[in-house]
Amino acid sequence: MPNILITGASSGIGYATSQYLLAKGYHVFGSIRREADGKRLQQELGPGFTPLFFDVRDEAAVLAAASQVEAGWGTEGLAGLINNAGISVSGPLQHVTQEELRQQFEVNVFGVMNVTRAFLPLLGARANCPHPPGRIIHISSVSGRITFPFLGPYCASKHALESLADALRRELLPYGIDVVSIQPGAVRTPIWEKAAAQPNKYQDTDYAPYFQGLEQRVKRSYERAIPPEEIARAIGRVLEQKRPPTRIVVAHNPWMIRLLSTFMPDRWLDAIAGRTLKRIRER
Repeated sequence: MPNILITGASSGIGYATSQYLLAKGYHVFGSIRREADGKRLQQELGPGFTPLFFDVRDEAAVLAAASQVEAGWGTEGLAGLINNAGISVSGPLQHVTQEELRQQFEVNVFGVMNVTRAFLPLLGARANCPHPPGRIIHISSVSGRITFPFLGPYCASKHALESLADALRRELLPYGIDVVSIQPGAVRTPIWEKAAAQPNKYQDTDYAPYFQGLEQRVKRSYERAIPPEEIARAIGRVLEQKRPPTRIVVAHNPWMIRLLSTFMPDRWLDAIAGRTLKRIRER
């Protein structure tokens, strides 16, 4: 039974992926921050799921979890690490605070590296490893390809994650550990509810018109978003393919995302963003 670690397993993509991989015969370790969530997931997911209690930002807690897995499953190791835990900070960069920007990178970038470094030995990055090398999957975003207005902090963190994936993939070649980025479009996860519930922090700024009616726009986007189970299936394919692509877009129109991010000149994207912002302001 191959072992997999998924960060942020309590909801959304992490929960759906845990369900999917358990049904495929994997043993799943899932990072949980709250004890109540751990008990709930063990009841819902069964004995094939083992909760690990840590916040990805807490390096000491992450290392303790890695020691726990090493003690019980060290000779088996991990077949995969899925770096899924993440947050989204939004707002005009002119008004996003330094603390908000720092928090975005602490979770989406530094937290990913905390977990990756701690579990690399269990993935096979060590001499005389007793098991085959595992695979690292970053849950990135189409925002790691295209930067959208008012999502600057989130997009910047995902661009950083893409670069880290490239560096890790090349540096881990001697160990045979592959690194793949899954780049979802909008996904139906609790992150949308959090975005809609935020008060209008920018009502006293020049950007106020762009945030009027935000709750309705978020609701419409959520309704059009893809289900997290679709991301789970993409993760399953990456784990099972001999040589998967290094980047996989999972969206309603993946070809459009690739086209815009690869061939569209920046000024054309600026023009599209400008027209979109003008429509929002004039409503």
